[in-house]
Amino acid sequence: MKVACVGGGPAGLYFSILMKRQNPSHDITVYERNEAGSTYGWGVTYWGSLIDKLHVHDPESAVAISENSVRWSDGVAHVGDRKTVHHGDTGFGIGRRRLLGILTERARSLGVRVEFEHTITNAAELPDADLVVACDGVGSALRERHAQHFGTEATAGRNTYIWLGTTKVFDSFTFAFVETEHGWIWCYAYGFSEDASTCIVECSPATWTGLGLDRASEADGLALLERLFAGPLDGHRLIGRAQADGSAQWLNFRTLTNRTWHRGNLVLLGDAAHTTHYSIGAGTTLALEDAIALAGALRGHDRRRGHDVHDARDVHDMHDAHHVHPELRAALVQYERERRSALLPVQSAARYSAQWYENLPRYMQLAPPQMFALLGQRHSPLLPHIPPQLYYRIDRAAEQLEPLRRLKRWLGPRVARTLHARSRG
Repeated sequence: MKVACVGGGPAGLYFSILMKRQNPSHDITVYERNEAGSTYGWGVTYWGSLIDKLHVHDPESAVAISENSVRWSDGVAHVGDRKTVHHGDTGFGIGRRRLLGILTERARSLGVRVEFEHTITNAAELPDADLVVACDGVGSALRERHAQHFGTEATAGRNTYIWLGTTKVFDSFTFAFVETEHGWIWCYAYGFSEDASTCIVECSPATWTGLGLDRASEADGLALLERLFAGPLDGHRLIGRAQADGSAQWLNFRTLTNRTWHRGNLVLLGDAAHTTHYSIGAGTTLALEDAIALAGALRGHDRRRGHDVHDARDVHDMHDAHHVHPELRAALVQYERERRSALLPVQSAARYSAQWYENLPRYMQLAPPQMFALLGQRHSPLLPHIPPQLYYRIDRAAEQLEPLRRLKRWLGPRVARTLHARSRG
């Protein structure tokens, strides 16, 4: 099979690795518009279950990723001058640039061509390919050319955020909440190397404009944020990524969905297919799991085809946007069905997590330990509909009483389905 992956992020690179491992005769090229070593973002997070999956599918890259990651096992919340610690599951951070370097090196070692500084905005710019994988991010140009077919919808969140780096090395996943005269502003911070951390700052639109962050240059904005988060940063500086005009990259997160993920021999992967709010730290994991699922579906396709060369009619069908070999179409349908099902609980968790932060003042009246407890419960569909203090008491009681724990597990999914149906209606 001849495969073209448009986008050299984790999804496209890992998919190319898996396909080459399944069948070294696959002809695979990854096209990346940026130059080698150039990437946005700082570090990404994942949990131990991901490494277990990666070990199953490609032990060599799994070992390299694990060896280049930092880990933590505590969550820390700073609320003003008060600090709360929660002992939880082990998490991991790795620099995005390092992750892409590992995957690029592994892909090339298997015979994948990785072409940097090669921009592709439409299928006409691609060489003939049996399969075109659009893994070019939330703003996918290949998807946008057929947005009506894919049924693409993007919903912007209310809060504004900025993705920064810092020389402060956090040894725990850290939250810091600061109250200003214009409202609350907060950050999420985690280490990803021995000398740097990611620091995402978020606030409501009123706080953003009230503090003047909407008008400040990046340098002035960073200076203000360093003063606001001086305690958690411990005197370290924040690092941004200014635009050419010196402005800061404040954004509103876009939750993207698609009605279908494939069209002919074109299939969506990673952020091109779906996004989930950054506050649950699942973006990279979901992209790699997409790659695993797509490669797995195509492995069955390979077995059925017996790795035979397509006849002339098959090749014509594979390249036509409206006619694709039935077995390839079946594999793409299988991939989409599997990933849609797996994503449902994650998307629900991300939606409620984003809403928790959009309604932050509702929870900041609690004592810090109680607020942090509900921060950990922010994925619950029940939480927005129960007074926070009452929810906290119910949650603590549920930990002690099995009948209440069962009731909570029973109610949660039902409330989520009802609210989801209403929102679609």
